[in-house]
Amino acid sequence: MKKPQEIKRFEIRLSGFGGQGLITLGRLLGSALALGHGYYVTQTQSYGPEARGGSSRADLVVSSQPISYPKTEQLDLLVALSQEACNGYYPYLKRTGLLVVDTTLVKHTPTNVFLGLPFTQMARDQIGNPLTINTLVMGAVSHLLDFADVKLMRKGLEANMPAKIVDVNVKAFTLGLKQAKKHFGDAHGLWAAAEVNGSAEVETDHE
Repeated sequence: MKKPQEIKRFEIRLSGFGGQGLITLGRLLGSALALGHGYYVTQTQSYGPEARGGSSRADLVVSSQPISYPKTEQLDLLVALSQEACNGYYPYLKRTGLLVVDTTLVKHTPTNVFLGLPFTQMARDQIGNPLTINTLVMGAVSHLLDFADVKLMRKGLEANMPAKIVDVNVKAFTLGLKQAKKHFGDAHGLWAAAEVNGSAEVETDHE
């Protein structure tokens, strides 16, 4: 296995509501990045008062070095699969971070700079199983994480899914990856542009 890209600290929040499989998605991403790539990863999670329909989120911190503080403080990547999650967690996103939303459910974003795919609609209409929304998102996120090897991410998914649902979830992962490549563009370019835009905002604030 080639040496993974050096990361000081990278914070991810996966947010939405119960029933979208976000806790499972957090575990899948964490496992693929830790066991597949060799990164240190911490994962924390929280649920709303209802199992389905209540708020749900999973947070990950990824680093090449041991992680001293396991909870997220300033998000590099925010995935919001509901309007409430988008509104509530956007203030925690770094100026240089990326916002990814489910355009089926998020109709108003707090910024014009975001990446969107209709994940809910894709799971329902193109995969034929609404429960695959989390692995659709995993495919899209795997494209955006420029330190992740997509083949290792897919391998991690296959290793952690029950045999009877592996195929449909790999199909969803592949669709999410393909659509992210098509609609989001090059991941390196996205992060570079976010860095420039974020730095410009800071300079404006100081004027």
